[in-house]
Amino acid sequence: MPVDGARAAVIGRSDIAGKPMALILGGRMCNATVTWCHRHTRDLATICREADILVSCAGADTGQPFLISADMVKPGACVIDVGFRRVGPGNFAGDVDFERVKEVAGWLTLNPGGTGPMTVLALMQNLIDAARYALGLARANYSF
Repeated sequence: MPVDGARAAVIGRSDIAGKPMALILGGRMCNATVTWCHRHTRDLATICREADILVSCAGADTGQPFLISADMVKPGACVIDVGFRRVGPGNFAGDVDFERVKEVAGWLTLNPGGTGPMTVLALMQNLIDAARYALGLARANYSF
């Protein structure tokens, strides 16, 4: 999906996910038009339905099974579920109702199991690079 000129909605204000995602999508490398929301945003469903790219990283209990339901997703949209919350002893869930949203979205990440492994990979890259810099070495060359 082309990001340049796309309408994006980012739900979440954390320094780890929401804030950086909104800045990256709206920055010069991506050029999306970003609406930055949170779980208290008025008329969140309308904003989500207009988004070509929907990134949910609220990860909070809203009193509903999921923050994002299928009726909130624009057909064919790219939906990235970053939010992560405990829903019982040893059980976790994302923000998005995966089973229903997969019928509407063009692209959809799993959660748990979708963005988490990529986050771990990015942290490991940063750790390796920091260690190399501390030793006076250049950034590692990653081939992927």
